[in-house]
Amino acid sequence: MNAGVIEQPTGSPRPRGKPSAAKSWLKAIELTSRIEANPDRLFADVVEDWAARQPERPGLISDIETFSYRTLADRVNRYARWALAAGIGAGDTVCLFMPGRPDYIAAWLGITKVGGVAALINTKLVGSSLSHCINVAAADHIILGHDLATVFETARPDLKRAPKIWLHGGIASEAGIDAALDRLDGSPLTPAERGGVTINDRALLIYTSGTTGLPKAASVSHRRILNWGGWFAGLTGASPEDRLFDCLPLFHSVGGVVAPCSMLTAGASVVLSDKFSAGAFWRDIVRWDCTLFQYIGELCRYFLKAPVSEFETRHRLRLACGNGLRGDIWEAFQSRFSIPQILEFYAATEGNFSLYNVEGKPGAIGRIPPLLAHRFPAAIVRVDAELGVPVRSADGLCVACARGEVGEAIGRIGSADDGGGRFEGYTNAAETEKKVLRDVLAKGDAWFRTGDLMTLDDAGFFHFVDRIGDTFRWKGENVATSEVNEAVADCPGVVDATTYGVTVPGADGRAGMVAIVTDDRFDFGKFRDHLARRLPAYACPVFVRLCTALDSTETFKQKKQDLIRAGFDPGRIADPLFFRDPKSGAFVPIDAACYARISEAAIRL
Repeated sequence: MNAGVIEQPTGSPRPRGKPSAAKSWLKAIELTSRIEANPDRLFADVVEDWAARQPERPGLISDIETFSYRTLADRVNRYARWALAAGIGAGDTVCLFMPGRPDYIAAWLGITKVGGVAALINTKLVGSSLSHCINVAAADHIILGHDLATVFETARPDLKRAPKIWLHGGIASEAGIDAALDRLDGSPLTPAERGGVTINDRALLIYTSGTTGLPKAASVSHRRILNWGGWFAGLTGASPEDRLFDCLPLFHSVGGVVAPCSMLTAGASVVLSDKFSAGAFWRDIVRWDCTLFQYIGELCRYFLKAPVSEFETRHRLRLACGNGLRGDIWEAFQSRFSIPQILEFYAATEGNFSLYNVEGKPGAIGRIPPLLAHRFPAAIVRVDAELGVPVRSADGLCVACARGEVGEAIGRIGSADDGGGRFEGYTNAAETEKKVLRDVLAKGDAWFRTGDLMTLDDAGFFHFVDRIGDTFRWKGENVATSEVNEAVADCPGVVDATTYGVTVPGADGRAGMVAIVTDDRFDFGKFRDHLARRLPAYACPVFVRLCTALDSTETFKQKKQDLIRAGFDPGRIADPLFFRDPKSGAFVPIDAACYARISEAAIRL
């Protein structure tokens, strides 16, 4: 490992001009068309090939450590041999619960190279949410960052098995993963060591909230990792001269797989920043001499609200790639920060199709070129807004939406040969089946339900509208209301509760709100502390409504639509309303003046 900051290159060329959409698509097709022809070639082999061609070029960069391609390939092989020595066989899972740094990517590349599966655990989780994710993985080994050891102890009482803990970082210990790796060889693996792993095998478990319940573990094969890397390397026009700044979590598919693998596919470099800082972002972009960066929509809004930085237009950026950049801020964002090209896309970790806005049309999430319609089998069907299920006609089939009509986006399940996309599902078969919609446009067909409402305009561009059901997105994370509601209901003094998301002017996604019925034991201070122990910060409710009773249907399902429509407006609600102060964390009353300040975005939640 080579620790520390690398020096910026001198005399490096200016960013290349914007490639045509057709050229970008053709490059992506070229890179991904090779995957099926070489089923034994994994992403770790891509890294090793570049290590042979350009061993000293930086591959993964951070303030903690920097890996050249040679160092990265060596580290990957050491992790692979560690897995073999630990008895981790084909399909066995190792949980990664460690901060985002170059060694994180080396770890999962090595473990998966010999048939192991890496479960990427959200480092923001605590308690029962954390233990649930570890239990779902059924892992016998956990690589645990030493800074997260205390957090891990909150989950230990609820673990269903006693996994072996390999401490990563901190004071060197013979029982730690670092010492074990130091004793191993980093040279290329022999065929016997590789054990016949192919692109069909599961490589990763990446967690998603889905529409209900605790996080689900989505299965990601080696094939999908190669596809993600190839598509984005092609569509971004990446080359070895590029550097991408990645401040998104490595336990998510975009920050941890799409961003790094797209650059590593092209022999480029990735700068990893474990924590996002709006104040330091542009300085870091210039400091690391980056030509691209990965975003989510929430970041872009933060940037526009932040004070002007002396570095925000001194960069060499040629492209920003991400998802969730809304049309109302697109042009202002691109103009203020002098970004030549924006590549907005739509994808889901477990989804079977993606959309790409290669043309850079503000507000759109993508368009499917006619020559690739067979590779991206997407459709939009009508949905019952109250029930959240597709509308069916008299013949029992779903009803396709007209242009401009809002409906649920779905993707046909199958293979490229029969005009479909693979849906690899979750570790839980029942949860997998819930995402499959059958008899959609023809009897016997099957489609993946995205849970996302979209429209298709006259030019063939898709536009995101909202999520279906109870899951909402806040601070860049999907939040399942059932998980929040369970934590709220467990708080002393809460008699009944319902959780939902509400829109906040000037903010992306929806903020969490709970309507609760309480008795005389209820205390807001204890309520706040209880939720902090049970939920990650982004899932803790922002708004609270105190009710005398909550309505439910005849089948005891909570009625939320009226609550959602009323939001947190004291002009429409007689019940007492509160919001979580972002500075103190205390819940304070919402009166007309406070509501006006929130609505005018004067209070940043």
